[in-house]
Amino acid sequence: MRGFSLLLYRLVLHLALPLAAPFLWVADRRTGKRRPPLRMRLGLGLPPVPQGGVLVHAVSVGEVTVARALLSELRRRAPQVPLLLSATTATGLELASGAQVADATLPFPLDLPAPTRRFLAATQPRLLVLVETELWPEMLAACSEAGIPVVLVNARISDRSFPRYQLFAPLLRPLLAPLTLALAQTEGDAARLVALGVPQEKVRVTGNIKFDVKPARPLAEDLKARLCQLASGRAVLVAGSTMPGEEKQVLSAWMKLPDRPFLILAPRHPERAQEVLELCRQLGLAAVRRSPLPAAHATADVVVLDTVGELAALYQLATVAFVGGSLVPTGGHNPIEPARFAVPVVSGPHVRNFAAVYRELEVHGGVKLVHNVRELQETLAHLLVHPQQAQALGQNAQAVLAKHAGATAKTVEALLPFLP
Repeated sequence: MRGFSLLLYRLVLHLALPLAAPFLWVADRRTGKRRPPLRMRLGLGLPPVPQGGVLVHAVSVGEVTVARALLSELRRRAPQVPLLLSATTATGLELASGAQVADATLPFPLDLPAPTRRFLAATQPRLLVLVETELWPEMLAACSEAGIPVVLVNARISDRSFPRYQLFAPLLRPLLAPLTLALAQTEGDAARLVALGVPQEKVRVTGNIKFDVKPARPLAEDLKARLCQLASGRAVLVAGSTMPGEEKQVLSAWMKLPDRPFLILAPRHPERAQEVLELCRQLGLAAVRRSPLPAAHATADVVVLDTVGELAALYQLATVAFVGGSLVPTGGHNPIEPARFAVPVVSGPHVRNFAAVYRELEVHGGVKLVHNVRELQETLAHLLVHPQQAQALGQNAQAVLAKHAGATAKTVEALLPFLP
């Protein structure tokens, strides 16, 4: 059955890739999205890297932040073991390289037989660690043939994706057989993994590493001083990880606030910064990109973030934070980043990607969920006018993080038996 499932997967992928490639190329040119060099994703021209170590794969920025915490703890517990970090997206690779927690970073290969074999030949890992739901059948099969253990960490199966996976459970079960161990975020995630065919004895619950994640790097003092100067004593609203169509809603709510706070607007994909900047200027707002700061611009009401890896640290400047991807149905983004600084968090209703985290925050009074622009404006206005209630909201969220801390150490403890 495993051979049939893998053959069917290869057939679908070989048919789909040529059809999708032109559309992806056009979309990239239109949006300015960058991708890792195709040659390297084919497993060609990879740089020399230390072999015989741990290879951690994280698809993009969110997963790289988890991988960074994991690699830091691995470095502390097993300093003699080489550590490699791979990512799929250009922004993920950029953040991975800047984090400086691995001995080398490189693009993950396309999940095809030849690129996968070349990638494993170049890296020769002792252990492959996949972050969250990065389950690539070709890579799993190649690791099984090479005798390389594969551990899935911080594993989660979302409410939305589980029914779809269930439809293909008979085909998925043999493809997941090479998994050596699956470390789930919650009991619910563990049960879903078992339902999809991962044997019960291979599944453990170790918690959510994102509760332990700290900013990749501290906020530069000169940038902090410049932003505070631009804010000129005003409250600060950080709207982070916003998606297309969402910036307009955030700006609409912000413009109706009685005393407009200074706004730091961070689109999820930095290549959209110019598009967001032009939207601000069409609305007659004094807006600048972050990249020329701290040197340029005497005044501004809005700063548009166009860099990778700074948002998590920028939240410390916020009086209140809006976490994006949630007013539009894209699943939401990480509320833990602002909560770490006890910043009150506001989000829209679409938070399925972090459903378990939001449930915990809601139960303990650590987040405000809104459903539209009007509610967003009213909630922001209320929190800005009632600082004690805003402070309590932030402190409640911070307490939730403290309650769930320790997943990184538990995960590394589970990985150590695979290391020399």
